[in-house]
Amino acid sequence: MYDFLRTLDRRWIFLLVLLAISVPILLGLKFPETPTEQVRNAFEEVERLKPGSRVLLSFDYDPASEGELGPMATAFVRHCCQKRLRMYFMALWPIGPQMADDTIDRVIHRDFPDLQYGRDYVNLGFKPGNEGVIKVIVTDLRQLYTTDARGTNIDRIPMCAGIRTVRDFDLIINVSAGYAGTKEWVQYAASPYPKEVRLIAGCTGVQAPLMYPYIPDQLRGMLGAIKGAAEYEALLLEKQYIRPDEVRYQEGLRRMGPQFVGHILMIALIVLGNVLFVLGRRRERVR
Repeated sequence: MYDFLRTLDRRWIFLLVLLAISVPILLGLKFPETPTEQVRNAFEEVERLKPGSRVLLSFDYDPASEGELGPMATAFVRHCCQKRLRMYFMALWPIGPQMADDTIDRVIHRDFPDLQYGRDYVNLGFKPGNEGVIKVIVTDLRQLYTTDARGTNIDRIPMCAGIRTVRDFDLIINVSAGYAGTKEWVQYAASPYPKEVRLIAGCTGVQAPLMYPYIPDQLRGMLGAIKGAAEYEALLLEKQYIRPDEVRYQEGLRRMGPQFVGHILMIALIVLGNVLFVLGRRRERVR
């Protein structure tokens, strides 16, 4: 057995990896998720809001990061809809408004047709300037945002009445793939106004570790990569905000299936490789 495993053609390993990833995808395997404290805190920040509260959602990502961030964006919007919160979409990335529109189509237009544009949700669109946009809107939002993404003057949009700065929102939700994103929201909004700005975020796996120092003071909660999205979906299921048969709201859980099996296989192969290495060294000493 030792000689067989030691000389095993690596193409068999590649085949095992292919099966470990493809089988869970084809079978739609999902595994239980235990939400971490960071994800639970993010969930509770939305949960504490009363109907009609104002939530600013900044979608700072593009299609390249949709695999990680799309499910959490969908989960955030679904939660806000269930709570009957007023949603204000914006973006620091040029393609962000389109990502917001896609999420609106997927959630609001499909399952909450009673929610009206301009009364319950609005897309303010993209403004160039990266962190410069945040620096301006923390003191005067209307200096930059005079119209929404459709070109309508915001003074004619009912839900924009009384909105002057970022501090007028009850919660900011940022979905970020990098610069400009969560770090800039922390530095230029949450840090200068820690008592007035409540911020939660969803980040890519690469970006998430950089945010840990800001938790929990400037960043009240965070979803890290597809794992965080799956945990948030688990909380939505637990609260019965989504039904078990609503699979389109469980993309995070579904995408964690192949990752989980693939990771188990990698760990097993690493352990096996080390065992073979130790056995080989022992055989050499015996000789």
